[in-house]
Amino acid sequence: MVVALVVLAIVVLLVVTSGGSGKSRVAGRAARPGTSSPIPAVEAGLLPWALDAPLSREVVLPGRGTSVTVLGGLSASNASLDRVFTLDTANGQVNDIGTLAAGLHDAAGSVIGGADVLMGGGSPTTVPDVQQFPASGTGVQTGQRVGRLPQPRSDASAVTIGATTYIVGGYDGTKAAPQVLATKDGRHFSDVATLPVPVRYPAVASVGGKIYVFGGESIGGPQGQPVDAVQMVDPSGGTAAQIGRLPRPVMGAAAVVVGGRVYVAGGQAPPTPSSTSPAPGGSSGADQSGGSSSSAVSDIWAFDPATRRVLHAGALPVPIAYAGVQVVGQRAWLFGGESAGTPVASVEVLTPNAQFGTAGAVGAGSPFFGARLLIADRGNNRLLLLDDTNQIVWSYPSAYAAAPPGGFYFPDDAFFTHHGTEIVSNQEDNETIVVIAFPSGKLLWQYGHPKMSGTGPGFLHTPDDAYLLKNGQLTVADADNCRVLFINPDKSVAHQIGTNGVCQHAPPGALGSPNGDTPLADGNVLISEIHGQFVSEYSPTGQLVWSVHLPVGYPSDPQQLGPDLYLVSDYSHPGAILEFNRAGQVLYRYAPSSGPGELNQPSLTELLPSGVFMSNDDYRHRMVAIDPATQALVWQYGVNDTPGTAPGLLNIPDGFDLLMPDGSTPTHTASG
Repeated sequence: MVVALVVLAIVVLLVVTSGGSGKSRVAGRAARPGTSSPIPAVEAGLLPWALDAPLSREVVLPGRGTSVTVLGGLSASNASLDRVFTLDTANGQVNDIGTLAAGLHDAAGSVIGGADVLMGGGSPTTVPDVQQFPASGTGVQTGQRVGRLPQPRSDASAVTIGATTYIVGGYDGTKAAPQVLATKDGRHFSDVATLPVPVRYPAVASVGGKIYVFGGESIGGPQGQPVDAVQMVDPSGGTAAQIGRLPRPVMGAAAVVVGGRVYVAGGQAPPTPSSTSPAPGGSSGADQSGGSSSSAVSDIWAFDPATRRVLHAGALPVPIAYAGVQVVGQRAWLFGGESAGTPVASVEVLTPNAQFGTAGAVGAGSPFFGARLLIADRGNNRLLLLDDTNQIVWSYPSAYAAAPPGGFYFPDDAFFTHHGTEIVSNQEDNETIVVIAFPSGKLLWQYGHPKMSGTGPGFLHTPDDAYLLKNGQLTVADADNCRVLFINPDKSVAHQIGTNGVCQHAPPGALGSPNGDTPLADGNVLISEIHGQFVSEYSPTGQLVWSVHLPVGYPSDPQQLGPDLYLVSDYSHPGAILEFNRAGQVLYRYAPSSGPGELNQPSLTELLPSGVFMSNDDYRHRMVAIDPATQALVWQYGVNDTPGTAPGLLNIPDGFDLLMPDGSTPTHTASG
């Protein structure tokens, strides 16, 4: 069952949390007519932790609590493994609990009679053995051979309905095994139906007493090619039929039922549906599988049994095939699998989430479904606007919108104002603030002198976080002047917090280089100070409300989440995202020190209506969204550590804003 995958093409990882009804976002984006009821799209995430070694084609069965049991599989060196271990999905902790009677991969697995049972598989050739591992045992255990299938079978899947386990798909090492087998004890088997399209490596799920079989590798047709068939087995009637087609052929995908909904994720597919070239090596031997022209894919589909429709529901952060899969609570987990031709150690999690859209709708699977995302792409001296399919729909400056006098240089932040009709942006190294009309890009207002710093009227020195307030004033953290200014529309200064050039935390008279000045609902501002690592609340006239020192290297752009709950980025490497209260207690911390979740100087983190954190990961040149519940990376724009100007690339993105269809800006509701 070893698959020779082609090298995976480079992809932009798609991989954010707040309440919010999402009503306005979903308006006009409902599922297309004909579905029995709307199906939630999938929030798909890449965990910051991974397996302790690459692994594919293993069996994953339910464990205790948040744990799963992982049995056998294929190593990075293509060896069949006898290892059995538990893995806690809450934190990635691994605990070895024993070995199988023999190394095994591509087996069908189920819990039968309180024990973990593996049926068939490759060891390394296709075998008929039934192995049992004592799921409820304590200490180190050893699996035992307890029976035999009617014939050798590998590359099959198992599902359980009531007290009966069904084995679906597979082959005997030389030919198809289309018979669907049923067993109640793992020792006695009977035929219940025959697949009309014989396949190995199908994705299989059961719901409503029926078994659904998605794709798989053809046996008897063009050898080694995935198929697009959707088949249904009715065990009670002893029938099986093809009932539909997938959007494209796929084999080695994972099918899960979460919240009563059926989802199909990943797998291996040809570059185009018309690809039919046979795989080299034929089909003899249990360790050969075709599809040399195929590669792992990121597709997530939702299947509606009532209408038999297959709908786009999202995308995996990492394209994967032949992964171990198990549902824990209201999430499905994909462990390892194969990508770019070899087993990997990554772990991905799938959560149906209506805030990420509706299956079948454009943008399904996006953390800002129905909205648009504004990015201040600082290193490229531009603003970009993305829709929820990650397409660039507007940019500034452009051929249709010229830069302001003095240029558009080093845009550190950008926020929508006036119900999405204007954008205010501060350019740190250009020493200016501009307000432009959206979408025309016409310059409406400018403060500061391009590339000229100063402390006098009309001058700035490294302006940061410029917000328009509801009273028409504009506030800005004038960082290197160590002050926060409140500027009137006529460009006069209404108020100032801090003393020019006195750069230390000495409230209320002095600030230690402020870099954030977030407007609050009561008219006050939340100020972060680089020197001293303080976050404080001030009135516009400079009265200190409270102040707290935080255990971070560089607090950046604090946000208020609740009456005594705040969010801040640690602009360090590795960076962090923290929730804290006014007593200085850190209530939540996201801070991976390595891997795909590691942050490098994140400057702004905000809670989106979909319930995930969105953050500028400045020096990894990407925007990321992180689910605080799982700490999974659930969305990304930009390629890790790769600056660029082409679509899909960024260069030190340093600010962002979210514009809803109704013109609202939910992440800074206290601004103008």
